[in-house]
Amino acid sequence: MAQEPARLKITRTGDTVQVEFTSRKILDEANIADIGEQLSAIVEKEERPKIIISFAAVDHLSSAALGTLITINNKVKQKSGQLRLSDINPQIYEVFLITKLNKLFRIYPTVKDAQDSLQPA
Repeated sequence: MAQEPARLKITRTGDTVQVEFTSRKILDEANIADIGEQLSAIVEKEERPKIIISFAAVDHLSSAALGTLITINNKVKQKSGQLRLSDINPQIYEVFLITKLNKLFRIYPTVKDAQDSLQPA
């Protein structure tokens, strides 16, 4: 059986975990479940998680993926952590506007902007 490609590229800078999607389309249920599990594992490992999720490589996002992001956001908040989203292309950002998720998530144009917005622990 072929090894599945990694769906997330995870890097740590100081106390911040930066997550980048490696797939252009986040549509398939199995992929989304896998991504959700990986993100949950990151949140659970951190005492007060600081996570930036970059959508720079993403062209398409399903509603199930949005549901997963909401779940991760809730987990981060329960641990008094901070979640930031960055590099969302205009078509995907439109979905955040329509669903009013732009009010739930803190969204920044670049990873650096998101990094600068994090509060020190």
